[in-house]
Amino acid sequence: MSEQPDPFDEIVDAETDRDPDLAVIEAGSRTLRAQAGSPQGDPVPARPADPEVDKALRAVEQELAGRWGETKLEPSVARIAALMDVLGEPQRAYPSIHITGTNGKTSTARMIEALLGAFDLRTGRYTSPHVQSVTERISLDGAPIEAERFIETYEDIKPYIEMVDAAQEFRLSFFEVLTGMAFAAFADAPVDVAVVEVGMGGSWDATNVIDASVAVVTPIDLDHTDRLGSTPAEIAVEKAGVIKQGATVIMAQQPVDAAQVMLKKAVEADATVAREGMEFGVVSREVAVGGQLVTLRGLGGEYEEIFLPLYGAHQAHNAAVALATVEAFFGIGAEQARTLDMDTIRKAFAAVASPGRLEVVRRSPTVVLDAAHNPAGARASAAGITESFGFSRLIGVVGASGDKDVRGFLEAFEPIFAEVVVTQNSSHRAMDVDELAAVAVEVFGDERVVVEPRLDDALEAAITLAEEESEFAGAGVLVTGSVITVGEARLLLGRG
Repeated sequence: MSEQPDPFDEIVDAETDRDPDLAVIEAGSRTLRAQAGSPQGDPVPARPADPEVDKALRAVEQELAGRWGETKLEPSVARIAALMDVLGEPQRAYPSIHITGTNGKTSTARMIEALLGAFDLRTGRYTSPHVQSVTERISLDGAPIEAERFIETYEDIKPYIEMVDAAQEFRLSFFEVLTGMAFAAFADAPVDVAVVEVGMGGSWDATNVIDASVAVVTPIDLDHTDRLGSTPAEIAVEKAGVIKQGATVIMAQQPVDAAQVMLKKAVEADATVAREGMEFGVVSREVAVGGQLVTLRGLGGEYEEIFLPLYGAHQAHNAAVALATVEAFFGIGAEQARTLDMDTIRKAFAAVASPGRLEVVRRSPTVVLDAAHNPAGARASAAGITESFGFSRLIGVVGASGDKDVRGFLEAFEPIFAEVVVTQNSSHRAMDVDELAAVAVEVFGDERVVVEPRLDDALEAAITLAEEESEFAGAGVLVTGSVITVGEARLLLGRG
């Protein structure tokens, strides 16, 4: 009697052959229903209701804005290391999980946070950029830090920031100060574990003053090429800097050249590597109402029928990475051969939210927000929209940053956008709307491009275009191109 094929072996073969840029496994389109428990509150904080607190928060935001922005970098950890030194090394007061990669970092961080919290661990999460409020970047126990605590943390470490500023060639940057605040807030809480997302790269990122026992590498693709390199391998060299001596590395599916760089670094650091598609992965997934139903293979075994209230194959892969990360943190796979409690895992995943990642913020017509801002992210978003929503006609609203591969981004959406409304967000980094329109016309043709310089007008124009098919025709709107565009649209559409 012949042996039945192992479903996971089949997935390994599929993962090996699939397009690493998309990092998705094709799955059936059958719709299943699944319950996700009680609806969660909005994970994005609004402005403080107390006028005095709001005034104090704005004052802190103003001071932070006066520093180097996140796009101006001097590749060194000297300043943040000096700040950690005068603060008493708060980043060493708790174990950490460090996340790098090009796409999927924040969603993966949120999933890891939810899983750890479900096992009664007090968590701190540091992610960037924010969707609407700077306080989102620092989370305690799964919720953004309160505005009062954010202000207090800044005021507490401000004298030390000024001390470091005076001693260094360059002042601490916006991102470095926020990183110092996060590490201090986590130590003060105190947290049981910190989940830390790099800002950019790895080796010289401000977060790289931690010695994480688990390093996570989400899919690497081309982004920030002017700073990190022009190939996945060059970018991987910088990102591999988060791998510390003796750590466990949880690695999502990667382009071959990037994977080789990561594996070489892991060998040098005597780190243990678990690879998606080999040691863990997505066994199966099916579209479900409000998300998807997935079966994951973790480091310790199989986890069946998990409801994930997020759309797109890329989120299923993020979930597999998050699960393997938490298993590794608990010593499963290397020290223990067992699965984590199934009910706890299911409840944790069912409660996950990732604002601005294929997030539905309105119905009739349906308006979806997605923070994709590079071609790989756009391809994953387009695949998720096509699979999960089935719009009869989709209108795009795009506001991009000027330093991105805008043509590649638009080309990824061209097959699914009936028309595109190009616009501009309020950031100084925003691409001029006329420049964006010129690229869009080359990709879509003149008849499919609408230009609306103001985002509010762009949203109104897109919704009007979607409504032309009538209320029950199934048209939709996707707002994308930048986290800033998505955050501002979210506010305009009454969220936050």
